[in-house]
Amino acid sequence: MSVLTHLDSLGSNLILSANENSSISTSISTLKTRLGYYFNNIDSSYVFGSYDRSTILPRSVDSNSDIDFMIIFNDGGDFKPQTLLSRLKRFVDAYYSTSEVFQSSPTMVLKLNHIKFELVPAYKSWGTLYIPAPASDYQDWTSTDPAQMKTDLTNKNVNCNYKIKPLVRVLKYWNVLNGKVYTSYELEKYIVDKLYFFDTNLKDYFFTAVRGLPTYGLPDYKKRKVERLQAKLEEVQECLNENMPYTAESKLKEELPEL
Repeated sequence: MSVLTHLDSLGSNLILSANENSSISTSISTLKTRLGYYFNNIDSSYVFGSYDRSTILPRSVDSNSDIDFMIIFNDGGDFKPQTLLSRLKRFVDAYYSTSEVFQSSPTMVLKLNHIKFELVPAYKSWGTLYIPAPASDYQDWTSTDPAQMKTDLTNKNVNCNYKIKPLVRVLKYWNVLNGKVYTSYELEKYIVDKLYFFDTNLKDYFFTAVRGLPTYGLPDYKKRKVERLQAKLEEVQECLNENMPYTAESKLKEELPEL
């Protein structure tokens, strides 16, 4: 084993199993069918977010893994977000009466045995998609373009030797182990926007990404976790420079243990 082998192994293993994928696909299909039965004013509905981008972590690693699911109402622009959230609450109460359901503004959460759905009401106006804005934004709706993030990630992955998606999963794994220093989206966006010069394998990309992790604006306890990872990485690099690959791997596993 080596640092590179360990990272490659994590990047490959931090994906949904065939059974998990099958269960989720079945739940998505059922959800879409039931939405069609219940509503006659939906323009479209679809999965977006990390599941759609193949960067979601297995639930065995992240118990809070969820599926982002957009429901676009053709009359949504005529109402406040809470009206649409209430519609979704009545829908899930009707079809998922034995499941846990709660509002986590600005989404409606549907918690099944094997996965959690974040149901996001939305509407379109002149080609622009709007979803409920966070309370901190002091507005009702905010524009979004989830398709752009998927396009950016896909292009970055292709242009960076197909190492970006594994890198996202590995750093999300560290993030979960450390109580989520960053939101999943923040971390993914940082990795996609990061510039990588002369990196060829997952170790190179991982080192570049970790060394540049932002700490501005983080509370001290989160900042210390990032700084600890960065310090550990320099210890790993020093071991590699001194031709001690097994010690380097052992040190890395202190932050990123085997699954």
